[in-house]
Amino acid sequence: MAAMIEVDGLCKRFGAIQAVDDVSFTVARGEVLGFLGPNGAGKSTAMRIITGFLEPDSGTVRLEGVDIRDRPIAARQNLGYMPEGAPSYHEMTPLGFLGFIAGIRGFSGSEAEDRIATAAQQTQLGSVLYQSIDTLSRGFKRRVGLAQALLHDPEILVLDEPTDGLDPNQKHEVRTLIQEMAANKAIIISTHILEEVDAVCSRAIIIAHGRIVADGTPDELKSRSGRHMGVALTATRETCRQLVADLNALNGVAEVELEPRGLFVKPVPGSDILDLVRVLVRQRGLSVADIRLEMGRLEDVFREVTIPGGTAHGGTGDRP
Repeated sequence: MAAMIEVDGLCKRFGAIQAVDDVSFTVARGEVLGFLGPNGAGKSTAMRIITGFLEPDSGTVRLEGVDIRDRPIAARQNLGYMPEGAPSYHEMTPLGFLGFIAGIRGFSGSEAEDRIATAAQQTQLGSVLYQSIDTLSRGFKRRVGLAQALLHDPEILVLDEPTDGLDPNQKHEVRTLIQEMAANKAIIISTHILEEVDAVCSRAIIIAHGRIVADGTPDELKSRSGRHMGVALTATRETCRQLVADLNALNGVAEVELEPRGLFVKPVPGSDILDLVRVLVRQRGLSVADIRLEMGRLEDVFREVTIPGGTAHGGTGDRP
């Protein structure tokens, strides 16, 4: 499938700081790309370049084949962007602000009213439409920012921290909305919330010190975790003590670790040890509360590739 977003060799420096360093990737229709990284990694700078709000030192961005530097207005006509902090005019009401955005987008009359109503409904703004934006909670301000990004029903969405400041129910609503829109759009979500990747993203890029250090589906990234295909047992300390030696002796077991709620059995890479562990527990006649296979943790991989001295192995776009 042809890429709707093409990013090639982006670089941006602020004085001595290399904020974005040779970043390249593509996003196709139907993809929700999570753009992850610690604070200061270069996520927001990259988002501003991709959406045409900041000039790169070098590199190109094409939205639906249109170079955003050569034809910025044409490239952004089908782009919805919610910047970091979701800036707006605080003296306006959400209704007034969305009306202002509708006018800028070229909508008027009943078409503008319909688009405002749809965006407000999608973002659950009905109860605050006539209230000054300055008086809204942080969560509602973010929803106003999301509504303006959705107003013209763009095929490309770039959302910088879309659920920041929302309560758990509001986060669920926004994530559900993104999932519902995903099939017909190309979406980039900048976030530092790892659970967001599992919730809505079909692919994730991790950026650190301005460079891409990992790129893959959530499952592909999890497979790089030291806990991938490991077995976690929940049991009493005494039961764990009785099992440690026998578990260590099993073929395919690399290490057995004591954890607060039980044991973690780490496999030799490529080994499937779940059934072996279950058989051993049954043969010993011991009672355990739970035995489960772990697919890995994004948090482990995130820390490995973003902490100085960490390593990054495998995955498209990885760099040492």
